[in-house]
Amino acid sequence: MRSLGIIKESIKMSLQNIKSNKMRSFLTMLGIVIGVAAVIGLITIVQGVTDSVMSQFSSLGAGTINVVTPGTALKEGLTESDIETLRGLDGVDAIAPQVTMTTSAVVDGEIYDNVTLDGEDVSYFEHNDIIEEGRSFKDFEADGYTMVCVVDKTFIEKALDGKDAIGRTIHINGYDCLIIGVQGDSDSLVFSDTSLSDGMVIMPYKNVMRMTLAQRITSFNVYVRDDADTSTVEDEIRSALDKIYNDADNSYSVINLESLVSMMSTVQGMLTTMLGGIASIALLVGGIGIMNMMLTSVSERTKEIGLRKALGAEPIRIQIQFLMESIILSLFGGIIGILLGLLIAFAGSALLDTTFKISLGAIILGVGFSAAVGIIFGWMPARRASRLNPIDALRSE
Repeated sequence: MRSLGIIKESIKMSLQNIKSNKMRSFLTMLGIVIGVAAVIGLITIVQGVTDSVMSQFSSLGAGTINVVTPGTALKEGLTESDIETLRGLDGVDAIAPQVTMTTSAVVDGEIYDNVTLDGEDVSYFEHNDIIEEGRSFKDFEADGYTMVCVVDKTFIEKALDGKDAIGRTIHINGYDCLIIGVQGDSDSLVFSDTSLSDGMVIMPYKNVMRMTLAQRITSFNVYVRDDADTSTVEDEIRSALDKIYNDADNSYSVINLESLVSMMSTVQGMLTTMLGGIASIALLVGGIGIMNMMLTSVSERTKEIGLRKALGAEPIRIQIQFLMESIILSLFGGIIGILLGLLIAFAGSALLDTTFKISLGAIILGVGFSAAVGIIFGWMPARRASRLNPIDALRSE
């Protein structure tokens, strides 16, 4: 109880001293405010951006393996038989060949010569929920001769004047094609920026191969079953492709998107740690400012300290008072810094169009660091005050 009373009294006296030196106290806290605000703001913004990217990338790559097979001089690409072999591997749910080209389209007599033509398999639509209106093509329509297609919003806006697309016929690469669906926002593996073209038209990949006279498949996505391990399936695919290409170098490339997601998560952690470390330098500078202010305060209040000690004040009381004053300044600065940091993070998230998510870890780091700064940098001035000789203190001018 006695210790509690000493602490309460020390807090009261510390608050009175801080209040009586408002400007100096504010300037002292400023370093802590800037440091904590930087920690909170930077870490929260970075986590918001990376979480947004990770969310999109995870939905893009969950259970998906992208394979590019340019082949060799003796065997260029893969045949339908090779694809069927890969479909039979353990853990493979589906394989979706891809064929992409730039071509021209004619709509109502108007020519659009920068259209992205994307050939896909039926399984592509089964694993990517991208149809916003209408439907995708069926198995019987993917025979290479049934001319149906799905268009994106860019194509509708530029080639169809924003009018209804379903049921309309377009002339593309020499063929009449019926529009049966409209693609919405896509998390698929097609990275073409159609905003810079006249839009995208998706057709069965066999149709596109027939248009281009292509005989071999050079790109496809592998969709892994939910109960299978993606890395194991990747190894199986590599082994099968090695057999197909007789272990030839540079005959194919395999990208396991889940591995990329894991790598991005590691990079996110490293980036957060680095930014936290950089921002913590400002806290260190703020701590030095607190120590400097407290040492100045000890010098200015030498007579007060000497008088209190002459009246029987114990050194521990003097030490606790000055230490408490340092801690209070740091905590006040930390609280203001947290509020300012969250405000900065909110504004940054709005500007970057990312999700604003309060980082509890960053707040704990800011509060903990500011409290530690108050204790560490306040201990030496407090100890110096408690060890002053009362006679020498009273004689000082």
